[in-house]
Amino acid sequence: MFKGLGQMGDMAKMMKAAQEMQQKMATLQEDMHSMTVEGESGAGLVKAVCSVKGELKSLDIDPSIFNSDDKEVVEDLILAAIKDAQTRAGEKAKEEMGKITEGMGLPKDMNLPF
Repeated sequence: MFKGLGQMGDMAKMMKAAQEMQQKMATLQEDMHSMTVEGESGAGLVKAVCSVKGELKSLDIDPSIFNSDDKEVVEDLILAAIKDAQTRAGEKAKEEMGKITEGMGLPKDMNLPF
């Protein structure tokens, strides 16, 4: 269709590729709300589940850690599990974006805005 158009044909290909990438990014944005990762602390005594967007979805605490003397330890374990889940969410988001950019012929580690 674009034979003989030279640079205009190349521009049309680039525009089409950009539109495809935009559509894939929009789909990924929606999917990231339902993708989850789990973080943990205290050898699994506290587990936190976050969406890949970083929203805390659930928290599971082993009842064996409830002791009024260890209140600060429990609080630290909860925070550590949440931070671990959020870190994993960021890594998963970056991984998923890398799949899109790599599929478009761009460097996998290219940081595109979310």
